[in-house]
Amino acid sequence: MSVVLRNAQRVVPVRRAPLRRAVCALRAALGASRFDVGLVCAGNGLMRRLNGAYRQRPEPTDVLSFPFHRVAAGELPRPSCRDEYNLGDIFLGVEYIHQQCRATGEDFDSVLAVTAAHGLCHLLGYQHRTEGEWRQPRSTLTAASLPRPPPADVPEGGGDPGGAEPAHRRQPPAPDRRPLLREPRRGPAAAASRPHTEGPGRRRGRPGWRGAGMAAQGRGRRLLPPPLLLLGLAALALLPPSAAQPPPVALRAGHAASSLPAAAAAPRTRYLLYDVNPPEGFNLRRDVYIRIASLLKTLLKSENWVLVLPPWGRLYHWQSPDIPQVRIPWSEFFDLPSLNRNIPVIEYEQFLAESGGPFIEQIYVLQGYAEGWKEGTWEEKIDERPCIDQLMYSKDKHEYYRGWFWGYEETRGLNVSCLSVQGSASIVAPVLLKNTSAQSVMLDRAENLLHDHYGGKDYWNTRRSMVFAKHLRVVGDNFRNKYLQSTDEADRTHYNEDWTQMKVKMGTALGGPYLGVHLRRKDFIWGHREDVPSLQGAVKKIRSLLEMHKLEKVFVATDAVEEEIELLKKLLPEMVRFEPSWEELELYKDGGLAVIDQWICAHARYFIGTSVSTFSFRIHEEREILGFDPKMTYNRFCGEREKNCEQPTHWKIVY
Repeated sequence: MSVVLRNAQRVVPVRRAPLRRAVCALRAALGASRFDVGLVCAGNGLMRRLNGAYRQRPEPTDVLSFPFHRVAAGELPRPSCRDEYNLGDIFLGVEYIHQQCRATGEDFDSVLAVTAAHGLCHLLGYQHRTEGEWRQPRSTLTAASLPRPPPADVPEGGGDPGGAEPAHRRQPPAPDRRPLLREPRRGPAAAASRPHTEGPGRRRGRPGWRGAGMAAQGRGRRLLPPPLLLLGLAALALLPPSAAQPPPVALRAGHAASSLPAAAAAPRTRYLLYDVNPPEGFNLRRDVYIRIASLLKTLLKSENWVLVLPPWGRLYHWQSPDIPQVRIPWSEFFDLPSLNRNIPVIEYEQFLAESGGPFIEQIYVLQGYAEGWKEGTWEEKIDERPCIDQLMYSKDKHEYYRGWFWGYEETRGLNVSCLSVQGSASIVAPVLLKNTSAQSVMLDRAENLLHDHYGGKDYWNTRRSMVFAKHLRVVGDNFRNKYLQSTDEADRTHYNEDWTQMKVKMGTALGGPYLGVHLRRKDFIWGHREDVPSLQGAVKKIRSLLEMHKLEKVFVATDAVEEEIELLKKLLPEMVRFEPSWEELELYKDGGLAVIDQWICAHARYFIGTSVSTFSFRIHEEREILGFDPKMTYNRFCGEREKNCEQPTHWKIVY
């Protein structure tokens, strides 16, 4: 089973691979390899909130453990079904640990590994209220025989509970306890035991090992962990990944818990991953998702597939300084339950949890044909060809492929080849179904695929499922209400949280009493000199629209530089913009700000955008979903030197 590691902070760099290896090694030494473990690397803020909520100590600390089972020290849980093979979650206060290591000169990676070991021992019932309890993990590790996990096929409700009373194992979670790493599967496993918090109190002087609710008596004495744990885990944390063999087949990427012998008859799940050319922006990547969703629907007609959502990060247009913007899950920007009503999707970290290791078995790099497209009849085709451009992957000494992989430096590819493709997304389906048996397949440069049916029902179902994350919509709604006197009731823009139940008649939405504007600038104007207006020309058009529609306020979404913003404020005093504080920028990130801007523009009485901008296109679609009159939506600025200013095409929604 897997060790799931999530980095929930951006203050301290964490070497994830050695930390995961250390925990895996100790888990094996304790005879618990069949059990999942969750690790969360947290900052001081999160640790302070958890410590206050569960231990009434609102201060940062180094480790908090939340066991899934309640067991006596030295005994393994006795699960009644496969879904109960879970030890629980360990929260590591990496920011706090790093601060202490800087003060004492200790090695951060070693201390982090040993702290994780400390938390793992608490998941298995070990305490350290007395000297005898403190020595117990060491005696367990050095014993001649280690405890063995129960058989994987223990029937539900049967077998010895292993020292834990059934009431303990069946107790519902605490009301404020949310699954942090992976959602519990449906069925009996959802009735997990009430989280039992463990964790050290404040460290004084050198980093100590004082447990929450069981701090060592006597402040003058520093209780060290058992030497075997300390030395072994510190060494493991610093060892290079020398094993040249790939993980066992049952733990490779693409193998979920269903790969275990107890579930041999279960249908095999295959995983589809994808990535896009690095320079492409946020909104084009959203369009590529729609294409890949069509491919997945085709695959699902033959096999059980799941789409792994590529984490966001390192986009060219996300240039806010001093804000780490890598490994961002889709749930930061979009509502995952809504996506799952259209196709089965999971986050990349959930893929790591289910697959048991950071390996992608097959990577196909999509490319065009070297000979190009010849004039004549369009032909859809796909062939495995030599790579035209230099690969963005390199082999390491173990013959694994390293690459960008969305900032997950521990991820490796097992095989890489190139496919020349000309056609719609579903043309790849026969290759995935017949040419490879890999359970995890990644399509790189997926923007080379075209839509199966652009503008059709399948397209709109996927587009409608891309509901913005609710916390971003709430921010936009509050801004509309406060600064633009706009509410859903007054604007007739009621929104159904279940997109499958939302079918709005065209022209029913009124919109708020303001003009919505998207004004694209920066590098865009260099490639579109003719059809992008000057700032003076844009302001002139805005003023005429305000007068025509009897509006007094204008909301502007723009990527203009600071000098242009100041000029706009002088030329257009009635301009309103969403200008985030530093805390909001750090929280929502550039992608979240783009969503908020689009949401506000989507609710305007009248919208005008920028020529051939995907940002404006996404606003068109959002307004189409809300039920606006097309005449109030499909509009764009014209360049001063543009002779034929053709307005955007109306793509009518299809239910």
